[in-house]
Amino acid sequence: MARKQEEEEDDDEGEGETESSETSALFHLLSPNHFSSICEILIRITIMSSLSRELVFLILQFLDEEKFKDTVHKLEQESGFFFNLRYFEEMVTNGEWDEVEKYLSGFTKVDDNRYSMKIFFEIRKQKYLEALDKRDRGKAVEILVKDLKVFSTFNEELFKEITHLLTLENFRENEQLSKYGDTKSARGIMLAELKKLIEANPLFRDKLQFPTLKNSRLRTLINQSLNWQHQLCKNPRSNPDIKTLFVDHSCGQPNGARAPSPVTNPLMSAVPKAGGFPPLGAHGPFQPTPAALPISLAGWMANPAPVPHPAASAGPIGLTAPNNAAAILKRPRTPPTNNPPLDYQSADSEHILKRPRPFGMPDEVNNLPVNILPVPYASQSHGQSSYSSDDLPKTVVMTLSQGSAVKSMDFHPVQQILLLVGTNIGDIMVWEVGSGEKIAHRNFKVWDLSACSMPLQASLANDHTVEVNRVVWSPDGALFGVAYSKNIVHMYSYHGGDLRNHLEIEAHVGSVNDLAFSYPNKQLSIVTCGDDRVIKVWDANTGAKLYTFEGHEAPVYSICPHHKENIQFIFSTATDGKIKAWLYDTMGSRVDYNAPGQSSIAMAYSADGTRLFSCGTNKEGESFLVEWNESEGAVKRTYFGLGKRSVGIVQFDTTKNRFLAAGDEYTVKFWDMDNLNLLTSTPANGGLSPSPCIRFNKEGTFLAVSTDDNGVKVLANSDGVRLLRTLENRSFDASRVAPAGIVKAPNIGTFGSNNATIGTTLGDRAASVPAMVGMINDGRSMADIKPRIADESVEKSRIWKLTEINEPSQCRSIRLPDSLTAMRVSRLIYTNSGVAILALASNAVHKLWKWQKNERNLTVKATTSVAPQLWQPTSGILMTNDIASGGKISLFNMMTFKTMTTFMPPPPAATFLAFHPQDNNIIAIGMDDSSIQIYNVRVDEVKTKLKGHQKRITGLAFSNTLNVLVSSGADSQLCVWSMDGWEKQAIHESQIAIFEAPKLECLKQWVPREASGSITHATYSCDSQSIYVSFEDGGVGVLTASTLRLRCRISPAAYLPPNPSLKVYPLVLAAHPSDPNQFALGLTDGGVHVIEPLESEGKWGTSPPVENGAGPSSTSGPTGSEQPQR
Repeated sequence: MARKQEEEEDDDEGEGETESSETSALFHLLSPNHFSSICEILIRITIMSSLSRELVFLILQFLDEEKFKDTVHKLEQESGFFFNLRYFEEMVTNGEWDEVEKYLSGFTKVDDNRYSMKIFFEIRKQKYLEALDKRDRGKAVEILVKDLKVFSTFNEELFKEITHLLTLENFRENEQLSKYGDTKSARGIMLAELKKLIEANPLFRDKLQFPTLKNSRLRTLINQSLNWQHQLCKNPRSNPDIKTLFVDHSCGQPNGARAPSPVTNPLMSAVPKAGGFPPLGAHGPFQPTPAALPISLAGWMANPAPVPHPAASAGPIGLTAPNNAAAILKRPRTPPTNNPPLDYQSADSEHILKRPRPFGMPDEVNNLPVNILPVPYASQSHGQSSYSSDDLPKTVVMTLSQGSAVKSMDFHPVQQILLLVGTNIGDIMVWEVGSGEKIAHRNFKVWDLSACSMPLQASLANDHTVEVNRVVWSPDGALFGVAYSKNIVHMYSYHGGDLRNHLEIEAHVGSVNDLAFSYPNKQLSIVTCGDDRVIKVWDANTGAKLYTFEGHEAPVYSICPHHKENIQFIFSTATDGKIKAWLYDTMGSRVDYNAPGQSSIAMAYSADGTRLFSCGTNKEGESFLVEWNESEGAVKRTYFGLGKRSVGIVQFDTTKNRFLAAGDEYTVKFWDMDNLNLLTSTPANGGLSPSPCIRFNKEGTFLAVSTDDNGVKVLANSDGVRLLRTLENRSFDASRVAPAGIVKAPNIGTFGSNNATIGTTLGDRAASVPAMVGMINDGRSMADIKPRIADESVEKSRIWKLTEINEPSQCRSIRLPDSLTAMRVSRLIYTNSGVAILALASNAVHKLWKWQKNERNLTVKATTSVAPQLWQPTSGILMTNDIASGGKISLFNMMTFKTMTTFMPPPPAATFLAFHPQDNNIIAIGMDDSSIQIYNVRVDEVKTKLKGHQKRITGLAFSNTLNVLVSSGADSQLCVWSMDGWEKQAIHESQIAIFEAPKLECLKQWVPREASGSITHATYSCDSQSIYVSFEDGGVGVLTASTLRLRCRISPAAYLPPNPSLKVYPLVLAAHPSDPNQFALGLTDGGVHVIEPLESEGKWGTSPPVENGAGPSSTSGPTGSEQPQR
């Protein structure tokens, strides 16, 4: 333990010597007379929480010395502080399986992590094999059903194989068990494996070593306590007779002896079994205590430092650095003094400050409930009334086209017009919101795959799609961190637009859910949390792990580092609604409280650090925005106005020490911190996500909010608008460019024209606004910046040229090997991991190609450089749809190709199907008779039948966010169906077009040239930046999605061998799920081709320039001839 040396010195000096500060603290704990004063002081709380754990170890030592063996192991299990590996080995060796699992249950559960799952599986498998070896089939069946069945959900094939052992006369007939020896040797082999798993399991970290203690340490401390109590006696006797520990010692009438004599006798007998110690009491900022004044994080130290700590609370909400000195919550701050009164002086001369009563306020007033006597906050003393709702950013001034769903955003703490964005496909971008210029862009890529753990390498090989869960700047803006959905944290350094790799950390097992910066011990650190239920702290410069905090029983959802004066701590919240708080030590959590409604929440302080808020949503969709009373760990205010059925977890932020904002119900909602009712809201001209991501900049002049079309809208208040106009005037040549006030937004998209005098989309700008010296601070001067004028875009439009790919040498392509009968391809799709392609031929046979790991493809990815393998199970069966009955729908096992079930026999025949995005048991099935059937596979029942098309259904797609189903038919109609009421809207179109769901207003369209023939198929790239279109002439076009303008055309000669007698063209397209520049074609001759741009090019051409900020025009193909936009 941290104080081992100090404890040993206590023993060496003798029982009668002056005790250490730690021992004195224990004496206070054992003395109820001093309990209240202890509870008021931070250092006492810290020692108490330390002793709470250490006292358990002392009791374990005492029980072991007294030979209470069963009680020792029971306390080990119930406390979870020490895993006795020797005791565990004894139980396993003796085959005491029920006791083994009971003991393990104090430290882990089956589904905690993969190590725990493997531990329990090995134990239960051994128990099962021993029952089979004894020919006890009944016991074996019982173990199979009660103990092993739980693992079938993780590996059904393995469970079937284990079940099959029941049919064998001797399970050793199974090839994998042929070397199974006798029971004793099998247990020994399993035990060696279990020890490795336990040592690798993070839940057992720091629990496998018992601290080094002197013999009878608890007895020694009790003797020292009695000695201290005896010295406090008014009339101490020379040889006191101490007969009980249940009450404090006190000598009787004086007997003439004046000088105190130390108690040196050891205890005459063992402490009675029924004996005990007074409770240790509260351990942290939220715990209730019997003290007259409750403990709060703010109240841990009496006199706060006048200068705020440099750390910024950059947790899930990411608060800015405080501008004012931290104020003490719930009580006015007492003016600092150079001579504070002393309450207690410990043996090590550490001065503990008494918390003085607030000047001029008696106790009975100071302790009144908040609703009777509201105490002003520090922010109110600085003219809070000067703020009004007009100071909130509500005017849309910029729309950024991100291209994929926004997951997290953060404004730069210094250069406050820089916005960092992370998306659901692992992309990160830095935008300058004044100009809409993308300054930096990175796709997700593991920097050093060899340094990753083998499980992570396997996970990335099977599915390398990754989401960004959190992006956040460091307090000085020199670094930023990115937390990904797979184990990894990336740290980048940023200097004036120069983005460089800084650190790659494999931080957690599974998803890294949150990331923040903090300054423990004046050292810049990174705090992370994840699905493995652990919080970790890392050195931001070296990546070294500094602390690991364990204690949550569910994935940790968010973290909120903060400080009160010089006390650093971290709040953490989990998906089960639990809130915990940690100091930077190894003593465990100080808090264990429930979030409102057991919701997954994020926590954030006001900018001045005086008020704590949280916002979140539970599993039922009910959201809660509250302010906390830190002193009592209770909700102080619950704000009204959030929806009752939120889609996703509602996110929030704070600004100006006065306002709260939350993204909910397609709007941004605002509250005054001191008013429970909704202050105002804005839809930001429409088009927001159901529960949009939101983020204020430090000064509260800008607010970024995510949109439903994978973009970001930037809202500004009057100060923000003036700032952007100032930048425009400095960056543009006013004589050649129209001022922002007369640039009108195009009448497309969701960006309304009512704010056209201020709001602009990316297409509205004639040029980008360069960074300004003093605002962007990237080292450029005005002399280095050339004015960007409208003529540049005109000049670019003259020299831009459509990219034509007519030769095989101009791109990379491969025809997938196929030994089966070639039939035209009807459907084509990549697997979610992107390392396999599944094709459905017109003869109802499915073909599956998989890319394998080899020397030319170490990262296992879909590539044209290496041919994939046409995969078939060892049984040799084909995955074939049921067409004998006229076309039933079949569900297949992708490993064995076996048919799991069939349903929906015709007539009518099924023509298209789509799985529900939230429930794979629900399938929308398009029929040949023009109807759509909503079918539940689990109960084998059609729930709803939709009618609206006139001809067969040709396509179905669910929206992940709008709660709608979109269908297309051979009648050239698109229909949108609400998944709640199944109401329909329809429109007739026959060209490539983009529609705004669910209104189905046509935003843009593109009509191909007649020479290309009809469009056979089209699809978005994975990043939504491009649209791939295939034609009857065999060609493929690549369009820029935002403008629907053709930028690249691929001739059939570039990927097909010449054969004048055979007309071959693509029927279907499939876009790679994570590589936006790779796609596959399914052809009429049964072939499947994968096509990529040359490595030297990296992408399919360049986008044509937007002319005069007027938005895209409808084009008729590569000739550049234009048609009026409809």
